[in-house]
Amino acid sequence: MRHLPLLLIAALCLPCAASAQDTPATLEQALQAQDGDSHGDLRAVVVLRDGAIVAERYYNGETADTLHDIRSAGKSITALLVGAAVARGQLATTKTVGEYWPEVTGSPAGKVALDDLLTMRSGLAAFDEDEQSPGNEDKLDAAPDPAAFVRGVPAATKPGSIYRYNSLGSYIAGRVVENASGADLEDYAAKVLFAPLGITRWSWGRDVAKHPKGQGNLSLRARDTAKIGQMVLDDGVVDGRRVIDAAWIKTALAPRVTIGAVDRYADSYGYFWYAKTQDIGGQKIAVHFASGNGGNKIYVIPARRMVVSIASSAYGKGYGQRRSEDILKAILKADATQM
Repeated sequence: MRHLPLLLIAALCLPCAASAQDTPATLEQALQAQDGDSHGDLRAVVVLRDGAIVAERYYNGETADTLHDIRSAGKSITALLVGAAVARGQLATTKTVGEYWPEVTGSPAGKVALDDLLTMRSGLAAFDEDEQSPGNEDKLDAAPDPAAFVRGVPAATKPGSIYRYNSLGSYIAGRVVENASGADLEDYAAKVLFAPLGITRWSWGRDVAKHPKGQGNLSLRARDTAKIGQMVLDDGVVDGRRVIDAAWIKTALAPRVTIGAVDRYADSYGYFWYAKTQDIGGQKIAVHFASGNGGNKIYVIPARRMVVSIASSAYGKGYGQRRSEDILKAILKADATQM
């Protein structure tokens, strides 16, 4: 009989253990689960709801004050700067590159309409996944004269017909904003975007001609990329102040090109912004996002009033994008238990 109490205790504890296992993770637990990631290159995850931080975690030496290179997620920020120039009457997406950049007038690039440039349908022979492509990103970076390089990239297809991911188009977009506004791209960003959002620290890589790279290499803090996502979620408004025109936000996020057949992480593409509908427990959730090499993301989730910013240094590693999407799904799943 003396053993009976122990058996009873064990029996009583079994349901408790099962219940603990079945309890859904909280947002914090979803982020803590990444502590065991073996790659050592995840840096930060910041989750906002209605503009307030509801979960935040830093990894592998990163802190809230660390500047992080978001790579091609910077393209989406360039799109916002194009929108700022459009709102100020400095450029129009129906016009061509050459109308704003005289150095490339008459070249294939100069004949491309900005609308096609912003949707990766320039028709130029530029494809970052092909090392032999004349307009490949690495060749652009190595060019001693970027303007001459842009002039020399031939046309491959009819503009507006085929989506081909490339960094050349967003570099050109940055140069167009500079010429249209009469300001250095970084100075322009500081005035029309960063200052209104309270972003005070950043670093922006430049080409050999000293122009900021509209295609990427912008380093920001994870909280600040989250602020940018929140501004997008709020249709361009920050603290009651209009920063980016609401119509531009809607246009930039709208699905202009279906790309699911060539990109497993996205359904469609807008103006340098992606979109994908995630299935979370049978619930379809629309997500708009900026995306950079290595898994850098700014996820905007309107139905949840949420923004998820992920910083990752898995540059050139296939698992980087997959890991970030898995983190997003874990967050959405954990959040669904608290709605």
